[in-house]
Amino acid sequence: MAETFDLVLAGGTVVNQDGTGVRDIGIRDGKIAAIGSLANDSAGERIECRGLHVLPGVIDTQVHFREPGFTHKEDLETGSRAAVLGGVTAVFEMPNTEPPTIGASALADKIRRARGRMHCDFAFFVGGTPTNIPDLPELERLPGCAGVKVFMGSSTGKLLVSDDQGVRTILQAIRRRASFHAEDEARLEERKSLRVEGEPRSHPVWRDVAVALRATTRLVSLARETGKRVHVLHVSTAEEMDLLAQHRDVATVEVTPQHLTLAAPDCYEKLGTRAQMNPPIREERHRQALWRALARGIVDVLGSDHAPHTLAEKSKRYPASPSGMTGVQTLVPIMLDHVAAGKLTLERFVDLTSAGPARAFGIAGKGRIAAGYDADLTLVDLQRQETIRKEWIASRCGWTPFDGVKVTGWPVGTFVRGAKVMWQGELVTSGQGAPVRFVEALGSATS
Repeated sequence: MAETFDLVLAGGTVVNQDGTGVRDIGIRDGKIAAIGSLANDSAGERIECRGLHVLPGVIDTQVHFREPGFTHKEDLETGSRAAVLGGVTAVFEMPNTEPPTIGASALADKIRRARGRMHCDFAFFVGGTPTNIPDLPELERLPGCAGVKVFMGSSTGKLLVSDDQGVRTILQAIRRRASFHAEDEARLEERKSLRVEGEPRSHPVWRDVAVALRATTRLVSLARETGKRVHVLHVSTAEEMDLLAQHRDVATVEVTPQHLTLAAPDCYEKLGTRAQMNPPIREERHRQALWRALARGIVDVLGSDHAPHTLAEKSKRYPASPSGMTGVQTLVPIMLDHVAAGKLTLERFVDLTSAGPARAFGIAGKGRIAAGYDADLTLVDLQRQETIRKEWIASRCGWTPFDGVKVTGWPVGTFVRGAKVMWQGELVTSGQGAPVRFVEALGSATS
């Protein structure tokens, strides 16, 4: 018996948990309603996808969209515009804004700002601090909350919990998986004299391997002691990956496209402070170790750590220059180029950007192409060759460390809950993003 759908994506090569094959996808009321041969069914709109690969919507679980407080370099609209132009259907945004997102009112303010302006779906982390620990069990279950984020080492912003007792108390208080920027603050302070003025190549000397390894070692020990789950953001060293391989029951692992693609000292010689981020881009041995860890299944998630600053800010003389770079718009093309080069399979890319985030964070109704799930879809052309240009970047800061990089593989369509948001490089539907839902918060107040 023929069915009627709002939209049918016809003839695309669907990549999903059950394999890869040419299938149609029928969408109704923002959900996936059918998968298979739908040529005899009717639809309000039918889009021919022959020659394209249809992926579960890409989820970027680490972005900094700078609103409120720093909207001269990014805001929720411009950041999410960059996301959907790059094929990203949902983002988790970080709490180091001004004021920081550390209470219910600040979280509600971000959700209010996002509604009607953000082009992709969204969730916001709440920052863990020594002062809001009693509130964290309630905050982490509020609608639109991605969980708790803790800075063990100072980076951009004022959020910092550097001592073991502070981290322990946060872990004891919460139930959901918490995300951590793991750098050891005491060692950072000890090594500040190693920063060389005007020389960004000294950035990974200051923030050395031990800075990262000490913090991550402390973190997994505290996670095991408290019986809680942690997510280690932007892991950058071979030594951390060896450690984390022994703690897969309590720790999930993120890497960034930047750490997989760039290496010191070349990146600093070419890009200067535009290559500066925390933790830093390191030597080639670490980059190769991250790829080995990815191949061994130690890496769960790819996150862009999109952290924009204006070129004027980045042009300050090191170490006055801020750390961070754009990334949400280039995550898909940079990683598809690695797929084209044989560094990972397309199925593994899907696992890192859709299924992996859903598993690690308990996302409800996203991360798979399956009946009843949100119709979040990223359509890509694996054969399309493009050169990334700063003019393509929608971020307010208007630059990318990958300017001039030629890639094979390109995002051509972004669908968010069945709405065609981006098609062939053009924004076609705006401002329909909604809060991401989480399994562990479904019993809380509805969004």
